[in-house]
Amino acid sequence: MREPLERRAVISGVGQSEVGRRLYRPALDLTLDACLEAIEDAGLDRSDIDGVATYPGNMDFPPGFSGVGVTEVQDALRLELSWYNGGPENPGQLGSVITACAAVAAGYADHVLCFRTVWEASAQGDKGRASVVGSGGGGQHGGSSYRASGFLEWLLPFGAPSAANWVAMYAMRHFHEFGTTREQLARIALTERRNAALNPKAIYRDPLTLEDYLEARMISTPLCLFDCDVPADGSTAVIVSRQDSAPVLRRPPVRIEAVGSAIRGRPSWDQWDDFTTMSMRDAASMMWSRTDLGPVDVDVAEVYDGFSFLALAWLEALGFCERGEGGAFVEEGTISLEGSLPLNTNGGQLSGGRLHGYGFLHEACLQLWGEAGDRQVQGSPEVAVVAAGGGPLAGCMLLSR
Repeated sequence: MREPLERRAVISGVGQSEVGRRLYRPALDLTLDACLEAIEDAGLDRSDIDGVATYPGNMDFPPGFSGVGVTEVQDALRLELSWYNGGPENPGQLGSVITACAAVAAGYADHVLCFRTVWEASAQGDKGRASVVGSGGGGQHGGSSYRASGFLEWLLPFGAPSAANWVAMYAMRHFHEFGTTREQLARIALTERRNAALNPKAIYRDPLTLEDYLEARMISTPLCLFDCDVPADGSTAVIVSRQDSAPVLRRPPVRIEAVGSAIRGRPSWDQWDDFTTMSMRDAASMMWSRTDLGPVDVDVAEVYDGFSFLALAWLEALGFCERGEGGAFVEEGTISLEGSLPLNTNGGQLSGGRLHGYGFLHEACLQLWGEAGDRQVQGSPEVAVVAAGGGPLAGCMLLSR
């Protein structure tokens, strides 16, 4: 096998702004905090940054989902760019980082600043979550009428505008085929809450019991309130650098061992060929085909949990357990900080806050550098997997120290 080109790129620095509920700070302020911290963390200057990549770019709707794109950051930091990229059609939010790796490997840029900003909690304010995820029906937004378009045209007649409805459909099929239970799914939420208690930036840090979980209001069967991620405000940035730039960096960088971004099934939430998995199956397969390492070599897993079932499905897709065995796998305590595969060590999105794939990438780098504080996995972890996305959107990265 020829050496994958992504190995010509490394992660040299990471940064993260204040994270919280309803911070009411401008999105650009949060973004610049994260970007400047990442540049300093890498031991670089702004003049060294010659590339920028982001997901999803500057967009006003849904409210709080972005609001900052390449041009705002370039102008604010006075960057002179050789390459840039931003857009919503990416594999599971990590696509912007994967694309940055390709740009560095191709010689388009030496140091690419990648960032992701959300301010959904402030955008929501004291309204319900539908105010930021969108009800999808006709109505008013920004003073003008709008109509549902795309696949929402087919979902709205059934009252299913939320991803909670779509993911619940997959979870129910998994329950039906393999006997997965809510008590098993709860292990993901409970484990992440325990991890969040050790993360000073996490949104929810109070203890959560199985009884609390089982008594919580149902959102879309079988997903309850604690199966759903937490809207938050925050920005995360990472620097993707040339592998041969290591001597000028502040510390030994994190190596990018392999990436996965494939989608081989139909690009649809409700027309997928196997309702017990999603496009994560294809992204994971691609990633493992690009490395000699395997699931047994992974020390830390930071995988997407917009809903708890997505994390369970990622564990199966990545090969940490067989298809259909995810429930039993998480039930055994394997995913605790003390277990053989610590999962979402920062509290994930269920308790830490909805920072998308970038939040997981930031946490994976801290773990590999041994800088995660009280939640640091013991034994000097050397390999981490990062995965993001659900339905027809999925991307993953294998990182090593």
